[in-house]
Order: sequence, then C-alpha cells, then structure tokens
Amino acid sequence: QLYLKESGGGLVQTGGSLRLSCVASGRISANYTMKWFRQAPGQEREFVASINWNSVSTRYADSVKDRFTISRDYAQNTAYLQMNALKPEDTGIYYCNARTNWGQGTQVTVSS
Repeated sequence: QLYLKESGGGLVQTGGSLRLSCVASGRISANYTMKWFRQAPGQEREFVASINWNSVSTRYADSVKDRFTISRDYAQNTAYLQMNALKPEDTGIYYCNARTNWGQGTQVTVSS
C-alpha cells in the first residue's frame, strides 16, 4: 500500500502563490506517475498536472498551464505543485494521486 499526504494549502489573495507538497510512504517505488487533481465545491474532481516516473514528461490542464509547475524529489519521496498567479477559480481541495492511491487533500482558497 502506498500512502500519500498532502500539505501546503491555505488562504491566499488573487495573484499570490502557494506550494503544495505530497509525501509518499509505504510501498514506495520510483516507477509511477504522480498526479495532482482538484475539486471545487459542487464540481467533479479534475486533473491539474502530472509528472512521470523519471520527471521527463509533465502534463498540465489548460487552465493552469504557465502558472503551475509540478516537480518531484526522489530522495524525499515528495511531489510538489508550485502554484503562481492564483485566481479565485483555483479554489478547491487539491489531491495527490499515484496509481490507485489518493491523499486526503489540502484546501486551497484564493480570495478576490
């Protein structure tokens, strides 16, 4: 079992920045893609960004492209999501995912 725990969420004003972290523990292997999803109130969970097992390939949702950056630190078993130029529509609970495993989420609120 792979366990994921997110942190770094909070309240920020429009235009501000946050960096989310996702620490993996348990049955860790480097051979998996890490993904971030988010869910706004009353909406379905949506894909935000992903990074493959060797960090060669990254993907982003169009809505966050050029503002968010995903990365990972293999020594720390951690994936990051650097979020810049935040907008109110970025508000939601952000979840980390690896294969079928999910974290509990971290709340991001962007005030206008």
